[in-house]
This record gives sequence, structure tokens and C-alpha cells, in this order.
Amino acid sequence: DFKRNGSQFDRLFDDGDKFQIGTLNVTVMSVPGHTPACIAYHISDALFIGDTLFMPDYGSARCDFPGGDAGTLYDSVQKIYQMPGNTRLFLCHDYKTKDRNYHKWETTVDEQKGKNIHINSSVDKRSFMEMRTKRDKTLKIPKLLLPSVQVNMRAGKLPKAEDNGKHYLKIPINTA
Repeated sequence: DFKRNGSQFDRLFDDGDKFQIGTLNVTVMSVPGHTPACIAYHISDALFIGDTLFMPDYGSARCDFPGGDAGTLYDSVQKIYQMPGNTRLFLCHDYKTKDRNYHKWETTVDEQKGKNIHINSSVDKRSFMEMRTKRDKTLKIPKLLLPSVQVNMRAGKLPKAEDNGKHYLKIPINTA
């Protein structure tokens, strides 16, 4: 019962699609790299960028998740950097740093281009790909990655209950 054709979602978006939330006009921007399905939502002077970038003092999203790619993320960030400099960027989440013991959620294109420790305007694609790939190899796989992928692919719905009435997520085991 695990659909893989997108029919489990109410709507699938493509780059440039437009829709409304109440009176707000929204344009979809494809920003893959962290995962192949990452998108951003452009509303007026704001861009909601998910996990594409973090605050400039923390850097960029990892690219070692299924279908992620550092070169693709670089291209997506360059697309964001083409927006006007005062465009407000809203993050999906944030991490504290050794110099910042609080969370932030908003930055701008200009701030990212000038100060992002991984991918500012002076970083070329090859250098970013090398840094990102090397860094990703040092990161642990998140504990809930496999279960979250299964639930995400089902549009937030759990699999059908088993005979005992319970729902189970099945985790692949590599025995080789």
C-alpha cells in the first residue's frame, strides 16, 4: 500500500507554480540539494527556504540524505542569491553556535551572501562541494531519518494497522 506516484498528496508543486493562502500570493521555487524535493515559498519580500540554508554563522544544510547532492544545493543557493538583497529569508529551524546561545529564524539574502560560513558570494561550486561532502561524512545519521522518510512519503499517514491493530514502520536491515 506504499504509493510512489504522488497520488497520496493533495497537490504537487513545480518550480514557478503559483497559489494563494488567503489573500497572500505564493510562488514556488524549487531548491533541491538537501533532498531532491526541497522547495521554497516566495511571498512578497519573504522567502521561506526550509533547510536550504541556516543562519550565516551556522552555514548550510547537509546533503547526505537520500537523493541529496552538494552540487545541486550550491545551484539552489545561487538561485536564492539572485533574489533582491533585502529579501527576508525564513529558516525551517536553527542551531545555536559557540558564539550565539539563542535561536534565530530570519536573515536576508545580503546577509547570507556576505557572511554565510559555508556558501557566501566568494565560495565557488567546487570548493563548496568538497567542504560539504567532507563535513557530511562526519555527521551521524539522525535517529529518526528512516521512520520520517516513510511517514513523509505517505503524506503524514501511517501504514495500515496489522492484525493486532497496531501500526508499524518497517526499517530495512543490511545484513551484508
